[in-house]
Amino acid sequence: MELKTNADSLRGTIKVPGDKSISHRAVIFGAVAEGKTTIDGLLKGEDVLSTIQVFRDLGVLIEEKGDQLVIHGRGFQGLTAPSQVLNMGNSGTSMRLIAGLLAGQSFEVTMCGDDSLSKRPMDRVALPLNRMGARIWGQKQKHLPPLTIKGHRHLQAITYRLPVASAQVKSAILLAALQAKGTTTVIEKDITRNHTEAMIRQFGGQIAIKGKEISLTGPQRLKGQKIYVPGDISSAAFWLVAGLIVPNSDILLENVGINPTRTGILEVIKKMGGQVYYDHVDEKEQVANLRVRYSSLKGITLSGALIPRLIDEIPIIALLATQADGVTCIRDAQELRVKETDRIQVVTDTLKSMGADIVATEDGMIIQGKTKLHGTKVSTFGDHRIGMMTAVAALLVSKGQVYLEREETIMTSYPEFFTDLERLCRG
Repeated sequence: MELKTNADSLRGTIKVPGDKSISHRAVIFGAVAEGKTTIDGLLKGEDVLSTIQVFRDLGVLIEEKGDQLVIHGRGFQGLTAPSQVLNMGNSGTSMRLIAGLLAGQSFEVTMCGDDSLSKRPMDRVALPLNRMGARIWGQKQKHLPPLTIKGHRHLQAITYRLPVASAQVKSAILLAALQAKGTTTVIEKDITRNHTEAMIRQFGGQIAIKGKEISLTGPQRLKGQKIYVPGDISSAAFWLVAGLIVPNSDILLENVGINPTRTGILEVIKKMGGQVYYDHVDEKEQVANLRVRYSSLKGITLSGALIPRLIDEIPIIALLATQADGVTCIRDAQELRVKETDRIQVVTDTLKSMGADIVATEDGMIIQGKTKLHGTKVSTFGDHRIGMMTAVAALLVSKGQVYLEREETIMTSYPEFFTDLERLCRG
Protein backbone atom coordinates (compact mmCIF):
# COMPACT_ATOMS: atom_id res chain seq x y z
CA MET A 1 0.00 0.00 0.00
CA GLU A 2 1.05 3.62 -0.53
CA LEU A 3 1.57 5.46 2.76
CA LYS A 4 0.80 9.09 3.52
CA THR A 5 3.99 11.17 3.59
CA ASN A 6 5.16 14.55 4.89
CA ALA A 7 2.34 15.39 7.34
CA ASP A 8 2.07 19.06 8.32
CA SER A 9 0.99 18.16 11.86
CA LEU A 10 -0.78 15.47 13.88
CA ARG A 11 -3.60 16.52 16.17
CA GLY A 12 -6.42 14.78 17.94
CA THR A 13 -7.42 12.22 20.57
CA ILE A 14 -6.80 8.49 20.22
CA LYS A 15 -7.86 5.55 22.35
CA VAL A 16 -5.36 2.82 21.63
CA PRO A 17 -6.45 -0.84 21.63
CA GLY A 18 -6.24 -3.02 24.70
CA ASP A 19 -2.88 -4.22 25.98
CA LYS A 20 -1.82 -7.31 24.03
CA SER A 21 0.17 -8.90 26.86
CA ILE A 22 -2.65 -8.48 29.36
CA SER A 23 -5.28 -9.64 26.85
CA HIS A 24 -3.43 -12.93 26.24
CA ARG A 25 -3.06 -13.57 29.96
CA ALA A 26 -6.66 -12.66 30.78
CA VAL A 27 -7.88 -15.29 28.30
CA ILE A 28 -5.43 -17.91 29.58
CA PHE A 29 -6.21 -17.39 33.25
CA GLY A 30 -9.94 -17.12 32.60
CA ALA A 31 -9.87 -20.48 30.82
CA VAL A 32 -8.17 -22.35 33.70
CA ALA A 33 -9.92 -20.53 36.55
CA GLU A 34 -13.07 -22.03 38.07
CA GLY A 35 -16.23 -20.14 37.19
CA LYS A 36 -16.98 -17.20 34.93
CA THR A 37 -14.48 -14.53 33.88
CA THR A 38 -15.56 -11.38 32.05
CA ILE A 39 -13.06 -9.26 30.14
CA ASP A 40 -13.64 -5.67 29.05
CA GLY A 41 -11.23 -3.76 26.82
CA LEU A 42 -9.78 -6.92 25.27
CA LEU A 43 -7.57 -6.45 22.21
CA LYS A 44 -9.26 -8.20 19.30
CA GLY A 45 -6.12 -8.41 17.18
CA GLU A 46 -5.12 -11.58 15.38
CA ASP A 47 -2.65 -12.74 18.06
CA VAL A 48 -5.26 -12.64 20.83
CA LEU A 49 -7.86 -14.22 18.57
CA SER A 50 -5.42 -17.11 18.12
CA THR A 51 -5.26 -17.56 21.90
CA ILE A 52 -9.07 -17.53 22.14
CA GLN A 53 -9.41 -20.17 19.42
CA VAL A 54 -6.82 -22.40 21.10
CA PHE A 55 -8.88 -22.54 24.29
CA ARG A 56 -12.05 -23.22 22.37
CA ASP A 57 -10.16 -26.14 20.81
CA LEU A 58 -9.27 -27.24 24.37
CA GLY A 59 -12.95 -27.41 25.32
CA VAL A 60 -13.49 -24.00 26.94
CA LEU A 61 -16.75 -22.13 26.24
CA ILE A 62 -15.90 -18.54 25.29
CA GLU A 63 -18.65 -16.10 24.28
CA GLU A 64 -18.62 -12.60 22.86
CA LYS A 65 -21.34 -10.41 24.35
CA GLY A 66 -21.05 -7.01 22.71
CA ASP A 67 -17.61 -5.62 23.58
CA GLN A 68 -17.24 -8.03 26.47
CA LEU A 69 -15.65 -11.49 26.37
CA VAL A 70 -17.14 -14.09 28.71
CA ILE A 71 -15.09 -17.19 29.55
CA HIS A 72 -16.60 -20.15 31.36
CA GLY A 73 -13.47 -21.44 33.05
CA ARG A 74 -12.93 -25.16 33.50
CA GLY A 75 -10.10 -25.19 36.01
CA PHE A 76 -6.70 -26.73 35.40
CA GLN A 77 -8.23 -30.22 35.36
CA GLY A 78 -11.05 -29.41 32.94
CA LEU A 79 -9.22 -28.93 29.65
CA THR A 80 -9.75 -31.63 27.03
CA ALA A 81 -7.44 -32.99 24.34
CA PRO A 82 -7.94 -31.13 21.04
CA SER A 83 -8.96 -32.99 17.90
CA GLN A 84 -6.42 -31.07 15.83
CA VAL A 85 -3.10 -29.26 15.91
CA LEU A 86 -3.33 -26.00 17.88
CA ASN A 87 -2.57 -23.07 15.56
CA MET A 88 -0.90 -20.11 17.25
CA GLY A 89 -0.73 -17.98 14.11
CA ASN A 90 1.99 -15.35 14.53
CA SER A 91 1.85 -15.31 18.32
CA GLY A 92 4.99 -16.27 20.19
CA THR A 93 3.27 -15.22 23.43
CA SER A 94 0.50 -17.76 22.82
CA MET A 95 2.90 -20.60 22.05
CA ARG A 96 5.29 -20.03 24.94
CA LEU A 97 2.71 -19.33 27.65
CA ILE A 98 0.32 -22.07 26.60
CA ALA A 99 3.26 -24.52 26.48
CA GLY A 100 3.68 -23.87 30.21
CA LEU A 101 0.00 -24.51 30.82
CA LEU A 102 -0.13 -27.69 28.73
CA ALA A 103 2.95 -29.06 30.48
CA GLY A 104 0.67 -30.01 33.39
CA GLN A 105 -2.01 -31.76 31.32
CA SER A 106 -2.37 -35.49 30.77
CA PHE A 107 -2.60 -35.47 26.98
CA GLU A 108 -0.24 -34.94 24.06
CA VAL A 109 -0.72 -31.97 21.74
CA THR A 110 1.13 -30.29 18.87
CA MET A 111 1.28 -26.52 18.40
CA CYS A 112 2.12 -24.84 15.09
CA GLY A 113 2.33 -21.29 13.74
CA ASP A 114 2.88 -19.25 10.60
CA ASP A 115 6.19 -19.01 8.74
CA SER A 116 7.48 -16.29 11.07
CA LEU A 117 6.61 -18.14 14.28
CA SER A 118 8.10 -21.34 12.88
CA LYS A 119 11.53 -19.66 12.95
CA ARG A 120 11.37 -18.63 16.60
CA PRO A 121 13.24 -20.76 19.19
CA MET A 122 11.17 -22.63 21.77
CA ASP A 123 14.09 -24.32 23.53
CA ARG A 124 14.03 -21.59 26.16
CA VAL A 125 10.66 -22.87 27.43
CA ALA A 126 11.22 -26.54 26.57
CA LEU A 127 14.28 -26.83 28.81
CA PRO A 128 12.73 -25.76 32.14
CA LEU A 129 9.39 -27.44 31.42
CA ASN A 130 11.15 -30.73 30.63
CA ARG A 131 12.96 -30.42 33.96
CA MET A 132 9.56 -30.20 35.66
CA GLY A 133 8.47 -33.52 34.14
CA ALA A 134 6.83 -32.68 30.83
CA ARG A 135 8.18 -33.89 27.49
CA ILE A 136 8.48 -31.12 24.93
CA TRP A 137 10.24 -31.28 21.60
CA GLY A 138 10.39 -29.28 18.40
CA GLN A 139 12.41 -29.11 15.21
CA LYS A 140 16.21 -29.02 15.22
CA GLN A 141 18.39 -27.96 18.15
CA LYS A 142 16.40 -24.84 19.03
CA HIS A 143 13.06 -26.71 19.22
CA LEU A 144 11.51 -24.65 16.43
CA PRO A 145 7.74 -25.08 15.88
CA PRO A 146 5.81 -27.24 15.30
CA LEU A 147 6.20 -27.98 19.01
CA THR A 148 4.86 -31.18 20.58
CA ILE A 149 4.02 -31.39 24.28
CA LYS A 150 3.31 -34.53 26.27
CA GLY A 151 2.11 -33.18 29.57
CA HIS A 152 2.40 -34.70 33.02
CA ARG A 153 -0.24 -34.39 35.75
CA HIS A 154 2.41 -34.58 38.48
CA LEU A 155 4.90 -31.87 37.61
CA GLN A 156 7.71 -31.24 40.06
CA ALA A 157 8.79 -27.84 41.35
CA ILE A 158 12.16 -26.46 40.25
CA THR A 159 14.44 -23.52 40.90
CA TYR A 160 15.35 -21.89 37.62
CA ARG A 161 17.62 -18.98 36.83
CA LEU A 162 16.53 -17.39 33.56
CA PRO A 163 19.46 -17.14 31.09
CA VAL A 164 17.68 -14.30 29.25
CA ALA A 165 15.37 -11.52 30.38
CA SER A 166 12.08 -12.93 29.09
CA ALA A 167 8.59 -12.39 30.48
CA GLN A 168 7.33 -15.17 28.20
CA VAL A 169 9.69 -17.80 29.61
CA LYS A 170 9.03 -16.65 33.17
CA SER A 171 5.28 -16.85 32.55
CA ALA A 172 5.47 -20.33 31.02
CA ILE A 173 7.26 -21.65 34.11
CA LEU A 174 4.78 -19.95 36.47
CA LEU A 175 1.79 -21.43 34.60
CA ALA A 176 3.36 -24.86 34.97
CA ALA A 177 4.23 -24.16 38.63
CA LEU A 178 0.56 -23.48 39.44
CA GLN A 179 -0.02 -27.18 38.61
CA ALA A 180 3.20 -28.57 40.15
CA LYS A 181 3.79 -30.01 43.59
CA GLY A 182 6.08 -27.92 45.79
CA THR A 183 7.65 -24.49 45.54
CA THR A 184 8.99 -23.30 42.21
CA THR A 185 11.38 -20.36 42.20
CA VAL A 186 12.23 -18.30 39.11
CA ILE A 187 15.20 -15.95 39.27
CA GLU A 188 15.16 -13.24 36.61
CA LYS A 189 18.21 -11.89 34.83
CA ASP A 190 16.55 -8.46 34.76
CA ILE A 191 13.05 -7.56 35.92
CA THR A 192 10.56 -7.97 33.07
CA ARG A 193 6.86 -7.11 32.68
CA ASN A 194 4.93 -8.50 35.64
CA HIS A 195 1.46 -9.07 34.15
CA THR A 196 1.50 -12.81 34.91
CA GLU A 197 2.39 -12.30 38.57
CA ALA A 198 -0.29 -9.61 38.92
CA MET A 199 -2.91 -11.81 37.28
CA ILE A 200 -2.10 -14.79 39.50
CA ARG A 201 -2.93 -12.60 42.48
CA GLN A 202 -6.01 -11.14 40.80
CA PHE A 203 -7.39 -14.65 40.21
CA GLY A 204 -6.84 -15.54 43.88
CA GLY A 205 -3.48 -17.27 43.61
CA GLN A 206 -0.53 -16.96 45.97
CA ILE A 207 2.88 -15.78 44.78
CA ALA A 208 5.90 -14.24 46.53
CA ILE A 209 8.13 -11.68 44.84
CA LYS A 210 11.40 -10.39 46.24
CA GLY A 211 13.41 -8.35 43.76
CA LYS A 212 14.30 -10.65 40.87
CA GLU A 213 13.21 -13.81 42.74
CA ILE A 214 9.67 -15.12 42.28
CA SER A 215 8.33 -18.11 44.23
CA LEU A 216 5.08 -20.01 43.90
CA THR A 217 3.88 -23.10 45.75
CA GLY A 218 1.53 -25.43 43.92
CA PRO A 219 -0.79 -26.87 43.08
CA GLN A 220 -3.25 -23.98 43.26
CA ARG A 221 -6.85 -23.30 42.21
CA LEU A 222 -7.95 -20.02 40.67
CA LYS A 223 -11.35 -18.30 40.66
CA GLY A 224 -13.00 -16.43 37.78
CA GLN A 225 -12.75 -12.63 37.87
CA LYS A 226 -13.85 -9.41 36.21
CA ILE A 227 -10.92 -8.09 34.18
CA TYR A 228 -10.43 -4.68 32.61
CA VAL A 229 -7.67 -4.38 29.99
CA PRO A 230 -6.03 -0.92 29.71
CA GLY A 231 -4.73 0.59 26.49
CA ASP A 232 -1.47 -0.89 25.22
CA ILE A 233 1.54 1.36 25.83
CA SER A 234 3.40 -0.51 23.08
CA SER A 235 0.72 0.64 20.61
CA ALA A 236 0.64 4.12 22.15
CA ALA A 237 4.42 4.35 21.59
CA PHE A 238 3.93 4.85 17.83
CA TRP A 239 1.76 7.93 18.41
CA LEU A 240 4.05 9.21 21.15
CA VAL A 241 6.97 9.15 18.71
CA ALA A 242 4.87 10.56 15.86
CA GLY A 243 3.81 13.48 18.04
CA LEU A 244 7.40 14.18 19.07
CA ILE A 245 8.89 14.25 15.55
CA VAL A 246 6.15 15.71 13.32
CA PRO A 247 6.18 19.53 13.64
CA ASN A 248 3.23 21.31 15.30
CA SER A 249 1.79 18.06 16.67
CA ASP A 250 -0.36 17.73 19.79
CA ILE A 251 -1.84 14.29 20.53
CA LEU A 252 -3.88 13.04 23.49
CA LEU A 253 -3.80 9.29 24.15
CA GLU A 254 -6.55 8.11 26.46
CA ASN A 255 -6.51 5.36 29.06
CA VAL A 256 -2.99 4.01 28.47
CA GLY A 257 -1.54 1.38 30.80
CA ILE A 258 1.37 2.71 32.86
CA ASN A 259 2.52 -0.43 34.66
CA PRO A 260 6.08 0.47 35.81
CA THR A 261 7.53 -2.65 34.15
CA ARG A 262 6.30 -1.32 30.79
CA THR A 263 7.02 2.42 30.94
CA GLY A 264 10.64 2.40 29.75
CA ILE A 265 9.54 4.26 26.61
CA LEU A 266 8.38 7.20 28.74
CA GLU A 267 11.73 7.33 30.53
CA VAL A 268 13.56 7.33 27.18
CA ILE A 269 11.43 10.19 25.89
CA LYS A 270 12.11 12.21 29.04
CA LYS A 271 15.88 11.62 28.78
CA MET A 272 15.80 12.71 25.14
CA GLY A 273 14.00 15.94 26.05
CA GLY A 274 10.55 15.04 24.77
CA GLN A 275 7.35 16.61 26.07
CA VAL A 276 4.93 13.99 27.40
CA TYR A 277 2.44 14.88 30.12
CA TYR A 278 0.33 12.63 32.39
CA ASP A 279 -3.32 13.38 33.10
CA HIS A 280 -6.17 11.55 34.86
CA VAL A 281 -3.75 9.13 36.51
CA ASP A 282 -5.34 6.12 38.24
CA GLU A 283 -2.60 4.57 40.38
CA LYS A 284 -4.72 1.56 41.39
CA GLU A 285 -5.62 0.57 37.84
CA GLN A 286 -2.23 1.79 36.52
CA VAL A 287 -3.72 3.84 33.68
CA ALA A 288 -3.42 7.47 32.58
CA ASN A 289 -4.00 9.83 29.69
CA LEU A 290 -0.79 10.83 27.92
CA ARG A 291 -0.37 14.09 25.99
CA VAL A 292 2.56 14.49 23.62
CA ARG A 293 3.79 17.52 21.70
CA TYR A 294 6.45 18.13 19.08
CA SER A 295 9.83 18.47 20.80
CA SER A 296 13.54 19.06 20.28
CA LEU A 297 15.35 15.83 21.08
CA LYS A 298 18.88 14.71 21.89
CA GLY A 299 20.60 11.36 21.40
CA ILE A 300 21.19 9.07 24.40
CA THR A 301 22.50 5.59 25.25
CA LEU A 302 20.03 2.83 26.17
CA SER A 303 21.28 -0.32 27.88
CA GLY A 304 21.07 -2.63 30.86
CA ALA A 305 17.97 -3.16 33.00
CA LEU A 306 16.01 -0.54 31.03
CA ILE A 307 15.93 -2.69 27.88
CA PRO A 308 13.44 -5.39 29.05
CA ARG A 309 11.02 -2.59 29.98
CA LEU A 310 10.89 -1.31 26.38
CA ILE A 311 11.97 -4.26 24.26
CA ASP A 312 8.90 -4.04 21.99
CA GLU A 313 9.30 -0.29 21.57
CA ILE A 314 12.89 -0.34 20.29
CA PRO A 315 11.91 -0.25 16.57
CA ILE A 316 9.98 3.00 17.03
CA ILE A 317 12.67 4.37 19.38
CA ALA A 318 15.18 3.81 16.55
CA LEU A 319 13.05 6.03 14.32
CA LEU A 320 12.82 8.62 17.10
CA ALA A 321 16.62 8.63 17.31
CA THR A 322 16.96 9.48 13.60
CA GLN A 323 15.35 12.86 14.37
CA ALA A 324 17.32 13.70 17.53
CA ASP A 325 20.49 15.78 17.81
CA GLY A 326 23.58 13.60 18.17
CA VAL A 327 24.11 9.86 18.40
CA THR A 328 21.84 7.27 20.03
CA CYS A 329 23.30 3.89 21.03
CA ILE A 330 21.10 0.90 21.85
CA ARG A 331 22.84 -1.97 23.64
CA ASP A 332 21.91 -5.24 25.41
CA ALA A 333 18.95 -5.77 23.06
CA GLN A 334 20.02 -9.08 21.52
CA GLU A 335 16.57 -10.49 22.38
CA LEU A 336 15.30 -8.52 19.38
CA ARG A 337 16.99 -11.02 17.07
CA VAL A 338 14.43 -13.72 18.00
CA LYS A 339 11.22 -11.70 17.75
CA GLU A 340 8.75 -11.92 14.83
CA THR A 341 11.78 -11.04 12.72
CA ASP A 342 15.41 -10.31 13.50
CA ARG A 343 14.29 -6.83 14.52
CA ILE A 344 17.81 -5.45 14.87
CA GLN A 345 18.58 -6.25 11.24
CA VAL A 346 15.15 -5.45 9.82
CA VAL A 347 14.87 -2.09 11.62
CA THR A 348 18.37 -1.18 10.47
CA ASP A 349 17.74 -2.21 6.85
CA THR A 350 14.33 -0.49 6.72
CA LEU A 351 15.48 2.86 8.10
CA LYS A 352 18.70 2.76 6.07
CA SER A 353 16.67 2.24 2.90
CA MET A 354 14.79 5.45 3.78
CA GLY A 355 18.01 7.44 4.22
CA ALA A 356 18.77 7.03 7.92
CA ASP A 357 22.37 6.76 9.14
CA ILE A 358 22.06 3.59 11.24
CA VAL A 359 24.35 0.63 11.88
CA ALA A 360 23.40 -2.73 13.39
CA THR A 361 25.55 -4.21 16.15
CA GLU A 362 25.43 -7.67 17.69
CA ASP A 363 23.14 -6.48 20.49
CA GLY A 364 21.63 -3.25 19.20
CA MET A 365 22.13 -0.25 16.93
CA ILE A 366 24.06 3.01 16.55
CA ILE A 367 21.97 5.81 15.09
CA GLN A 368 23.12 9.22 13.86
CA GLY A 369 20.44 11.84 14.40
CA LYS A 370 18.96 14.62 12.25
CA THR A 371 18.74 12.62 9.03
CA LYS A 372 16.27 13.32 6.23
CA LEU A 373 14.14 10.40 5.12
CA HIS A 374 13.06 9.63 1.56
CA GLY A 375 10.56 7.35 -0.10
CA THR A 376 11.20 3.70 -0.93
CA LYS A 377 9.52 0.30 -1.04
CA VAL A 378 9.71 -1.75 2.16
CA SER A 379 8.10 -4.86 3.62
CA THR A 380 6.87 -5.60 7.12
CA PHE A 381 8.41 -9.09 6.78
CA GLY A 382 5.36 -10.27 8.71
CA ASP A 383 6.25 -8.09 11.74
CA HIS A 384 3.48 -5.73 12.89
CA ARG A 385 5.84 -3.36 14.71
CA ILE A 386 8.01 -2.92 11.63
CA GLY A 387 4.89 -2.03 9.65
CA MET A 388 3.74 0.62 12.13
CA MET A 389 7.24 2.07 12.45
CA THR A 390 7.41 2.45 8.66
CA ALA A 391 4.01 4.16 8.57
CA VAL A 392 5.17 6.71 11.16
CA ALA A 393 8.47 7.19 9.32
CA ALA A 394 6.51 7.97 6.14
CA LEU A 395 5.09 11.06 7.84
CA LEU A 396 8.58 12.60 7.65
CA VAL A 397 9.31 11.78 4.01
CA SER A 398 9.62 14.93 1.88
CA LYS A 399 10.81 13.29 -1.37
CA GLY A 400 9.24 10.28 -3.04
CA GLN A 401 6.56 7.88 -1.79
CA VAL A 402 6.70 5.02 0.70
CA TYR A 403 5.18 1.73 -0.40
CA LEU A 404 4.58 -0.84 2.33
CA GLU A 405 4.20 -4.53 1.46
CA ARG A 406 2.37 -7.02 3.70
CA GLU A 407 0.71 -4.23 5.68
CA GLU A 408 -2.02 -6.64 6.81
CA THR A 409 0.30 -7.95 9.51
CA ILE A 410 -0.46 -4.78 11.53
CA MET A 411 -3.82 -6.44 12.31
CA THR A 412 -1.85 -8.62 14.73
CA SER A 413 -1.90 -5.93 17.42
CA TYR A 414 -3.65 -2.81 16.09
CA PRO A 415 -6.62 -3.43 13.75
CA GLU A 416 -7.59 0.28 13.62
CA PHE A 417 -4.07 1.65 13.09
CA PHE A 418 -4.59 3.24 9.68
CA THR A 419 -7.98 4.66 10.67
CA ASP A 420 -6.37 6.35 13.68
CA LEU A 421 -3.49 7.59 11.51
CA GLU A 422 -5.91 9.27 9.11
CA ARG A 423 -7.80 10.84 12.01
CA LEU A 424 -4.62 12.42 13.38
CA CYS A 425 -3.55 13.66 9.94
CA ARG A 426 -6.92 15.36 9.47
CA GLY A 427 -6.48 17.07 12.86
